[in-house]
Amino acid sequence: MSVTLRDVARTAGVSVKTVSRVVNNQGEISEETRQRIKSVVREMGYRPNLVARGLVTQRTRTIGLIVPDITNPFFPEIAKGVQDACRLQDYNVYLCNSGESQQEELRALNSLAAQGVDGIIISPCYLANDCLSSFAEQFRPLVTINHDFEHLNIGRVMTDNFHGAQLAIRYLLDKGHRKIGMIAGVEQSPLRGRRLGGYCNVMQAHNLELAIEHVKTLQPNIESGILAAQALLSAHPDLTAIFAYNDMVALGILQACRQSGRRLPQDCAIIGFDDIQVAALSSPSLTTIRLDKHRIGEVAVQQMFEMINSPQTAVEAVQLAVELVVRQSA
Repeated sequence: MSVTLRDVARTAGVSVKTVSRVVNNQGEISEETRQRIKSVVREMGYRPNLVARGLVTQRTRTIGLIVPDITNPFFPEIAKGVQDACRLQDYNVYLCNSGESQQEELRALNSLAAQGVDGIIISPCYLANDCLSSFAEQFRPLVTINHDFEHLNIGRVMTDNFHGAQLAIRYLLDKGHRKIGMIAGVEQSPLRGRRLGGYCNVMQAHNLELAIEHVKTLQPNIESGILAAQALLSAHPDLTAIFAYNDMVALGILQACRQSGRRLPQDCAIIGFDDIQVAALSSPSLTTIRLDKHRIGEVAVQQMFEMINSPQTAVEAVQLAVELVVRQSA
């Protein structure tokens, strides 16, 4: 049988209200009484009933985090940022993996809301804005990562993906490359447009050929990177550089170049995006656009708590800077 507040109060010789104040770190209570109650709590193995507490406080001290692909090293770093920031507030995190499925994203959102979480952070993969808007009308706070959709009940944490792509292409141009391809993510991805837009912007600004056949659209993973690079380089052997949607794709391009006997970066320069940990460990090490993934998670939590504490106030979107990290692949 579980130990209750009443059991602790009886053993400590105090009221249930006094025990509740100590457990919840509230109220003016003498240090002697506080320590006696804490000692009894430890000895009896009392654990607060979060469900019961939530009924009283209307808070469960839990939040939900939904990511599209937990096997992508980009997202665990964000998740750690979320967890570290929540731990400071004595909050727990429920992690959901949508598997890059709109249906699973919606299921996870509704499941977390039904669990009574105090807020949800989501990195949408394919979720349409009308679906987000409909959910946000019934649930607050919701914070999105890299999804620029305005709604009173939605906070936004963005990274400067357009500028990141510009940095990559400008660097390749400075190295003398003029035939530059890109392997982009899927068309439904909210990031694809901004990274592709930065690529197109710099190419057009330098009056360079911008051919649709130089851009491949596939899933953002290593396997797709290999297949896309093989097809792109086979059809357009004059390409001397490729800009990748993310580091996972870039690692696939590295593999495809090795298989075709291309030297890196002499025959084909490669730039990725995200700077996941393995980017520095690949051979050759990967030139890429660095995002502070941990900071993304922290800022998302900060926005969520702002919205919890000020239910009627819209929060300003936050855009985090990016930087080019030059290594051996370009």
